[in-house]
Amino acid sequence: MQALQNLEKLEIEVLELLNSIKALDSLYFGGGTMLRLCHNLNRYSTDLDFWLDIKTDPKSSFTSIKKILTDNYKLVDSANKKFTLLYEIKVPSLNRSLKIEIRKEQQNFEWERKIAFSKFSNKQVLVKGLTLKQMLTNKIEALLSRQIIRDCFDIEFLLMRGVNLPADKDKLQKVLSIINNFKEQDYKVILGSILNEKDRKFYIQNKFSFLKEELTRNINS
Repeated sequence: MQALQNLEKLEIEVLELLNSIKALDSLYFGGGTMLRLCHNLNRYSTDLDFWLDIKTDPKSSFTSIKKILTDNYKLVDSANKKFTLLYEIKVPSLNRSLKIEIRKEQQNFEWERKIAFSKFSNKQVLVKGLTLKQMLTNKIEALLSRQIIRDCFDIEFLLMRGVNLPADKDKLQKVLSIINNFKEQDYKVILGSILNEKDRKFYIQNKFSFLKEELTRNINS
């Protein structure tokens, strides 16, 4: 867990760095890391996900962010792709890298100003974060697309925070089918590797029982 805690400190540090060049003015923060740093999601997240404001020039943004990252870290990779700006950085104190992905084509979505913080850091950063309602929409689409167990974890977290499931019963049935296909190994290894001990034991024993109940109730209503 120490490595993940150190990575989280780096995430806050990078956010502060991006804020220092006003890059965050044109970036909308989303993904699991936003949920953890802004809403206390009880799992670790290992990358930074943003959406670029449609009014911002991607080439200019790519260049300025690349420079600030290069000046402060070892830049392992960077690319200005058709739909995304990608960066990967490393620091000597960590045995893993931090990936930063910025999607160029902003959809119409809801956002709000939030404070990103971590109990492992004394820094706080003001960000434009996607709303919890928007995050639920995004997480369901992500789960249907890539069928990764951490997306289910995030969906359950959002339901526990009072966000309502969408009315599309077809989509909810597909989500339920994906959950039913997860193996014991998915809970013990893939999900377990990003949870603290208490939550790891809970999910190995209970799986996504609450989420499955909510899905079933909404499908049958």
